[in-house]
Amino acid sequence: MKASNIFLVEDEALIRMMIAEMVEELGHRVVAEAGNVETGCELAQNASFDLALLDINLDGSSSAPVAEIIEKRGLPFLFVSGYGSAGLPSAFRQRRVLQKPFPISKLSDAIDAIILRPERSARFRY
Repeated sequence: MKASNIFLVEDEALIRMMIAEMVEELGHRVVAEAGNVETGCELAQNASFDLALLDINLDGSSSAPVAEIIEKRGLPFLFVSGYGSAGLPSAFRQRRVLQKPFPISKLSDAIDAIILRPERSARFRY
């Protein structure tokens, strides 16, 4: 599989660094990073990426505005959360969630599923 460009939205700097390392270890590139909703929205509108990984809770704020922008652009995204699907914004209840903490193999499976089969991947949860 070819390398994908990943947009990473995570408010905890150490977790963001850990996920970025995992993404790069899998052969992909983190091309944009955000730690809050404001920066996330700005990058969601302007950055060029193949997939976004979005933490649901960004320092007490929902990442739903970021997800809405990405969805309007027609680009795929994956929610990543320690809360699992229970924390999903109501507009995105049917979206996939990769529950933290996760091993690199689960991240690899999720990225592969979305990039290779985007039409089927929204139904599945990790």
